Amino acid sequence: MDDATGRRPAPAPEPASRAAPVDQPSLAWVDGAIVAVDQRALPGETRVLRLTSVDQLIAAIRSLAIRGAPAIGLAGALGVALSAYRHYTDGGWDQAAVRADAARLVAARPTAVNLAWAVRRAAGRVAAGPDAVLAEALAMVEEDAATGAAAVERACELVLARVGARPTRLLTHCNTGRLATAAVGTALGVILELGRRGLVREVLVGETRPLLQGARLTAWELGQAGIAYRVCVDSAAPAAMAQGLVDCVLVGADRIAANGDVANKIGTYGLATAAARHAIPFVVVAPESTWDRATADGSGIVIEERDPAEVTAYAGVVTAPPGAAAYNPAFDVTPAELITAIVSEDRVFVPGDARPPAASDPADRERAARPAVAPTASYQRDGAAT
Repeated sequence: MDDATGRRPAPAPEPASRAAPVDQPSLAWVDGAIVAVDQRALPGETRVLRLTSVDQLIAAIRSLAIRGAPAIGLAGALGVALSAYRHYTDGGWDQAAVRADAARLVAARPTAVNLAWAVRRAAGRVAAGPDAVLAEALAMVEEDAATGAAAVERACELVLARVGARPTRLLTHCNTGRLATAAVGTALGVILELGRRGLVREVLVGETRPLLQGARLTAWELGQAGIAYRVCVDSAAPAAMAQGLVDCVLVGADRIAANGDVANKIGTYGLATAAARHAIPFVVVAPESTWDRATADGSGIVIEERDPAEVTAYAGVVTAPPGAAAYNPAFDVTPAELITAIVSEDRVFVPGDARPPAASDPADRERAARPAVAPTASYQRDGAAT
């Protein structure tokens, strides 16, 4: 028997049942426009968007056409380049307008710190002209692939050290693959690399309510890679752990506070709590740009709350009583003490063992120099999509 229920893991879907493979980067600059895979259409259709204005880009971020903290950050940097070219003429150029567009981009997603980090970095080149802004944004896109590859290798070593060099049963939440980054991915990148090594027995994919990024996107990426998976009802994950169906949990992050508290897609906190109960390693994989050293702990992280209609209706059909209210936060905060390790391209941080090293990136140093955010109510209604 192959698992505690006596069932064999479901094989990956056959190619005929999949959407067309994405044969291009999920995000690129082509002929003066941002070209991105429309994540709203997957898995049924592979659709590519061509965005030529900051307004279009903000709409794409808020509607989930572009999502995933690293990808949103890179898109924001490219958005600064869009604005720079738009406001540049032979008679001079309006740097103030570009900086105003940069501020609008940052405001599109208050929880994911990568967006503010990347936009600030690109905007730092505004005085040098549009070509310099674009060069900086494209450098970040290139760096993302190297960053992802380094974090994936480091996290693979950690997982194998924790569970052994054998085919493992993994659980992940939301989508943290190539769709959420420029290339490699974070937590899902680790799973895909372990799969390439023949070290994945099965992946349980949290459906990720309310917008099903796990069921729609992660399952699709795993299917493309030929890795066995099952979509797991979000509320069933603790039961799966209790039945011995999970050896390790791997997730990403949208913001990491200075003490190691992690904001990630809603449902992550519950997974961490259940994993701790069952002594299952709970590993966060995220780039250094996700650390927010200006925020002391998770209580200072602003959490976006989404449209109630996402949970009171399905596919346009109202399923709750008319006028029903909904609690629909986009993220939750997992306390550092529930996390086995946070893995980045540079290090493995074990909460409680040591404080994070001093910020080395200029944008990180600028954030760290500001006063830490005073603890506030963790949830703030914003209306932005995630």
